[in-house]
Amino acid sequence: MLRGVIRAWRYVVGRDGREDVDPQHLRDALDPEHAVLWIDADSPTDEAELHALKGDLGIGPTVVDAILNPRERTKLMRYGDYFHVAVHDCECKEHVQSREIDIVTAPGWLVTVRHPSDDGTPVDLDEVARRFELQRQEHGIAGQSAAEQGFLLWALFDVIVDRYFEVTDAFDDRLDTIEDVVFSEKPPPAVPREIFTVRSDLTTLRRAAAPMREVVNAIIRKEIDFVAEDAIVHFHDVYDRVLRVGDLVEAQRDLVTGLLEANLAVTSNQLNQVMKKMTSWGAILIVATLIAGIYGMNFRHMPELHWQYGYLMALGLMAVSTFVLYRMFKRRDWL
Repeated sequence: MLRGVIRAWRYVVGRDGREDVDPQHLRDALDPEHAVLWIDADSPTDEAELHALKGDLGIGPTVVDAILNPRERTKLMRYGDYFHVAVHDCECKEHVQSREIDIVTAPGWLVTVRHPSDDGTPVDLDEVARRFELQRQEHGIAGQSAAEQGFLLWALFDVIVDRYFEVTDAFDDRLDTIEDVVFSEKPPPAVPREIFTVRSDLTTLRRAAAPMREVVNAIIRKEIDFVAEDAIVHFHDVYDRVLRVGDLVEAQRDLVTGLLEANLAVTSNQLNQVMKKMTSWGAILIVATLIAGIYGMNFRHMPELHWQYGYLMALGLMAVSTFVLYRMFKRRDWL
């Protein structure tokens, strides 16, 4: 029924490592007093497959519907004796990709549902398991399945927040490249489009990371009552790092705004330089045009009209005035 869609592992208190569990026998693996059951569903598409969890774990239809339609904002909701946490994982390739991860947990079990993206890399569950197992060994928890379950939830959040920092690092590289281009001698016309793209990607990351503070803060306030105090201490660190992600995003958004204004200033300065050159050449040519226009009137009693050297004098006057104006504008750095 669930074969090929979900995987399940069980961590028994007092034993190292994890045990593989047949997804068709989840009910038999439940032992809230002495073990933590971790169930992972990757790319859920079949409603019947998820509804099968209702009988084994008691997940309600409201949560199943929310999982099948991943459009939830990052939040923590309580449904009786279990909790639904919707968070968003982010990854930066050409653009920032955000995908929802649904976590449903109750005493003795935790379900993760990772929704797919077009070409992204999903959260590394092996890394989550590694961090969780390190905490189990470090704290030497015995007879406390709730404490172990809290550390499993922490490991998931810790890996997701780490990926937020990977995205901010990628933004730093992109912003450095844009900054070099903006302040180059001839910035390409596509710079504003790239700046707006980065700003849109930063908004995507902000929408994923900012609400995470409230979720982590709710866990710290012990709204999930079966998360033990030892795990809550680690969630304080997660909360501080989420705040740092928010500060980094705001700083990068300010930098994007500054780069956009700098690009506009550089473009305006280049336009001013072009206008100064056009104005200078126009002033230079208008004097010669004026002289040629006056002598082109062909009045009978015009001075120097019949003079042998009048033509040469007119050409010389145009050349001298052009040279004088050119030197004057060149000295003022208009040419």
